[in-house]
Amino acid sequence: MDDEAGWIAVCDLDRLKLEAIVRIAGHDLLVIWNEGHVVACERACPHEQADLALGRVTAGRLHCPRHAASFDLRDGAITAGWPSPPLRLYPVRITGERIWIEMQERQPAR
Repeated sequence: MDDEAGWIAVCDLDRLKLEAIVRIAGHDLLVIWNEGHVVACERACPHEQADLALGRVTAGRLHCPRHAASFDLRDGAITAGWPSPPLRLYPVRITGERIWIEMQERQPAR
């Protein structure tokens, strides 16, 4: 159920902690548990369109399953030297145990 305009409820925090990467049904988005923080991002790698849900998260980075590049989960920046735009990140909020994502994309300031 939608809360206010632009925000969608995606899953419970306990589920995310258990699975680490959750695909959002009906949207090409992922929610990621990263070192105690919730991050929402696009599901397709902006470099080669690989499904990032098949990637892995280590040391604050989301690693693409198709190539050796990874994305910084703080700002979406790709590994230095790769010709790709940054990963799109989305605002997240937690209300009770429910995770919400704002569907308007944004790029955090660097």
